[in-house]
Amino acid sequence: MRTRLDSRGETADERLMESAVLAEATRTPRAAAAITVQHVSKWFASADGPLHVLENVDLSVPAHGIVAIVGASGGGKSTLLNIISGIVKADTGRVCINGVPAEEFSKRRDVSYMFQEDRLLPWRSALGNVEFALEAGSTARNERRVRASAALELVGLTGFEDAFPYQLSGGMRSRVALARSLVLEPCILLMDEPFSRLDAQTRSLMHAELLRIHQLKKMSIVFVTHDVEEAVILADAVVVMAPRPGRVREVTPIELERPRDPTEPAVTRYIQHLRALI
Repeated sequence: MRTRLDSRGETADERLMESAVLAEATRTPRAAAAITVQHVSKWFASADGPLHVLENVDLSVPAHGIVAIVGASGGGKSTLLNIISGIVKADTGRVCINGVPAEEFSKRRDVSYMFQEDRLLPWRSALGNVEFALEAGSTARNERRVRASAALELVGLTGFEDAFPYQLSGGMRSRVALARSLVLEPCILLMDEPFSRLDAQTRSLMHAELLRIHQLKKMSIVFVTHDVEEAVILADAVVVMAPRPGRVREVTPIELERPRDPTEPAVTRYIQHLRALI
């Protein structure tokens, strides 16, 4: 089932066909898609035998779009993100990045991954942590510094280049982690609950910051979250995963203008609808 809610919360019969078409456009692979996931399944070994984590997952992320993945714990959300990133290999099915099968995709720097933990190196400054992302390649030292400084400026941390992680607040550390993901100038950004450890006010600031950067850079973003409100505030479409084995229960397009106020009735209706599915 795929459902669409308008700004009045209407779900009249005459609108169901249009809803299905819009949702299918989000799921169906097409030329413009940045990411397509086709019939992906995954098992992990366990003491009790094979653990079926994902089952026949299909998903499409349009170029420049923002897609959130939500669902109950254990539904395979992070595993799906790891398969998209190439960290984990699917047992069946395939993933394509910009139309290229993942196993043949050579431009891995076009895809950045922001983890739940900021994973900053405590002995490195903010600038050094961002530069670290460039050190595996052939980027010259001077260029690394220039690009890292520009990335910190992009996330609003000019003046904190020499600060060490212990000198930064949680929100500032998240900004450094985001800068490290952006310094590679990716066309796709994957995020696994990147703001879950932040307080509500700081998380709201980071939402605004992410949307600002997305508007500037036009990246495709896929993020996992347990926070349905966060999904509705940020995403163009929300993928709801059913419990293990994880599978797509519904894709809900969020057809509201940004910025979105979580207290607005239209936003609240989306939140309530998605929570009912989980």
